[in-house]
Amino acid sequence: MLKTITRAAFIALWAAFLFLPFKGIRAAGMLFVVLWFAIPLISLMALFIRSFLKKIDIDKHINRLVPPDRRYLLALLLPVLIVPLFVRNYILDVAILAGIYIILALALNVVVGFAGLLNLGFVAYYAIGAYSFALLNTKAGLGFWASMPLSVVITTAAGFLFAVPALRLKGDYLALVTLGFGEIVRITLNNWDSFTNGPNGIGGISAPAVFGFTLGTLSTYYYLVLFFALLAVFVMWRVQKSKVGRAWTAIREDEIAAAAMGIQTIRYKLYSVAFGAFWAGLAGCLFASKMRFISPESFTFMESVLILSMVILGGLGSIAGVVVGALFLVALPEVLREVQMYRMLALGAGIVLLMIFRPQGLFGGRLASRG
Repeated sequence: MLKTITRAAFIALWAAFLFLPFKGIRAAGMLFVVLWFAIPLISLMALFIRSFLKKIDIDKHINRLVPPDRRYLLALLLPVLIVPLFVRNYILDVAILAGIYIILALALNVVVGFAGLLNLGFVAYYAIGAYSFALLNTKAGLGFWASMPLSVVITTAAGFLFAVPALRLKGDYLALVTLGFGEIVRITLNNWDSFTNGPNGIGGISAPAVFGFTLGTLSTYYYLVLFFALLAVFVMWRVQKSKVGRAWTAIREDEIAAAAMGIQTIRYKLYSVAFGAFWAGLAGCLFASKMRFISPESFTFMESVLILSMVILGGLGSIAGVVVGALFLVALPEVLREVQMYRMLALGAGIVLLMIFRPQGLFGGRLASRG
């Protein structure tokens, strides 16, 4: 109990410190007192409810109706489907962006969470997918459904070709190489004026169409992004349970032991990079077709940091955690838009607290193995 009170005091003090610039010392002091009493009280209530549910064995009845691996999907599916009916265009636009980032975070989770390969330049595949789609659409005159497969293939090939020499390195050296690759791609897109239009970007990208119906409104495009996001979640879940996914987990936990058991580590690492690049390229296509305009400024190093933060926040290797992390980090800046100067302060403070009290992420540890 003493440990809980001490932890509550630390969290309350930190929250009051962050609240101080907004409302002054009096409001910050009141927040400190409220949190110091509320956090232990909530912990006691949670302990009581947990013991009560354990007595009536409610988990056994719930598991008969919905398997644990699919319960979070079922709980989210219905509200997600009816979002365009009740929200404004601004919130709908944020939801579409969140869907694209969910695909990106799931793609990076394959590389970092499943295979254990630190990638600090993952935005490069995102950029290659977006630019290849934009060029095929504007210069070759191909529509969305013709450009997207070609763009994804180009991005996958780029990821595979880069991984062949890069995967000879490990740890920090691999991270530095991926960081350099991301910057090389961005600078190339920025300086190759004759092909990519340089810093002016590429405009005039056409909207996707289905059966002759153009998905030009936010509500219709929302369902397109939702389809691909749900497809990504389903495919990632199936791959994680497959032979390839278990090989990735073995390599992440102990590469030497995995190699001793007969797993061809280099081959499976190549699989993970190419598979992650595939989904990053798909997210790039969706981003380009939504914005109708792209430029190198959309694919900076901070984008790679943001995507990696989503994976770390949710928990390495956890599909559900990555989805929650992406939703949280896309929604948080919008919630704090009125206090724009303190948005990064709040984000940084939250990550510091998470690393202190739950370094495995929100859904890490035991749940990570289940997705």
